[in-house]
Amino acid sequence: MGLNVPTMAEMMAQGETPDVLFWVGCSGSFDDRAKKITKALVKILNQCNVKFAVLGTEESCSGDPAKRAGNEFTFQMQAMMNIQVLNGYEVKRIVTACPHCFNTLKNEYPELGGNYEVIHHTQLIQDLINTGKLVLKDGGVFKGKKITFHDPCYLGRANDVYDAPRTLIEKLDAELVEMKRCKTTGLCCGAGGAQMFKEAEKGNKEINVERTEDAMETSATIIATGCPFCNTMMTDGVKNFNKENEIQVLDVAELIANAAEL
Repeated sequence: MGLNVPTMAEMMAQGETPDVLFWVGCSGSFDDRAKKITKALVKILNQCNVKFAVLGTEESCSGDPAKRAGNEFTFQMQAMMNIQVLNGYEVKRIVTACPHCFNTLKNEYPELGGNYEVIHHTQLIQDLINTGKLVLKDGGVFKGKKITFHDPCYLGRANDVYDAPRTLIEKLDAELVEMKRCKTTGLCCGAGGAQMFKEAEKGNKEINVERTEDAMETSATIIATGCPFCNTMMTDGVKNFNKENEIQVLDVAELIANAAEL
């Protein structure tokens, strides 16, 4: 099945306005692994006939890495460029699969003139299921499997979104097992604060290895994430223990797309 991904420019040229703008983010656009998360979400949006659009080449980095690394000037330059584009299209509602973009667009764009309703993709998917637009098949592929959810810092502790991803996992008829450090006491995967783009400081253990140990203690066969950075870090952690044949790392959107057999 071909994916239908209209751009804002195309929609506007046809005199149409989307209900939601899908902010893809750098990772979801350029990282080969994260592109699969993007495709899973697009499949869900297409299946549910959600009227959405992307900015395409008009989308730039949200500015999160620059801001976290302390370069406020670069952040504001990037943010204001994006806000100009978003406001030009009169965007009201944005969905993104990246908590870093989610947090930045939601909490840091308003003071620069960018006021939007910003939702995480797990919240949108939960809404599609609640309204009956997305129906999961009974006795799906994940029935009875042990799944643990790793809370992304910028989704959980920064924005108090804990329920949506967990509700979706429970709808898979899977067994949700929590790590000892979860929700408000969750541990970072090691990529936050622009750490994704630099080498780690000296220490006796990488953070993602420590976090993968937390996940392995639950005996889960699937580590679910809601962030492309977390996905990379947890995947690397699983590889560190040579467990990639036993433990899968999947985004919640991928779990739902698989369960709905899209």
